[in-house]
Amino acid sequence: MSSLVERLEGFEDNRGMMANLRCILVVNKKHRAWPVLKRLGVAVDNDNEAFVAGLFATHPDVTASGNFGATCKAIEWKRSDKASDENKLTPTERRFQHLLSAEPGEELRQRVLRMVLMAKSQGVPINYGKLLTDLRFWNERVKTEWAASYWAPKAVPIDSEEEE
Repeated sequence: MSSLVERLEGFEDNRGMMANLRCILVVNKKHRAWPVLKRLGVAVDNDNEAFVAGLFATHPDVTASGNFGATCKAIEWKRSDKASDENKLTPTERRFQHLLSAEPGEELRQRVLRMVLMAKSQGVPINYGKLLTDLRFWNERVKTEWAASYWAPKAVPIDSEEEE
């Protein structure tokens, strides 16, 4: 787990600081997050660390395993997305493909934020340490790792198997 996540977990019970930290995700309110970022040891101009800190403040449910592709797959499983036709993509799958096509920077951050909000609504934890690393080094390798985690062949859960 990254040291940033460990520091963030130390602030998790401070509702005021977490509220201010969430402001980093809103352009007109970023200035409210800067004092909290300083306390966390995050440079105000470090966009990726500040962004991940804001995501954590939004959804502090952490896991130490998997990448963001696995998180998005878990969202799809929890949402029970169904395509009307087997040859069509599910809504979550379309969002995930859209995410993979994002350019680094603000476009990528906005698409990740949407998926984090979906993860929050479904109770899916996030590996913020790995997410931070992947955002820093957003490239074809990272996209391929996320895609491999998302579209990996999965065993059918026991409770969903048809009874004979």
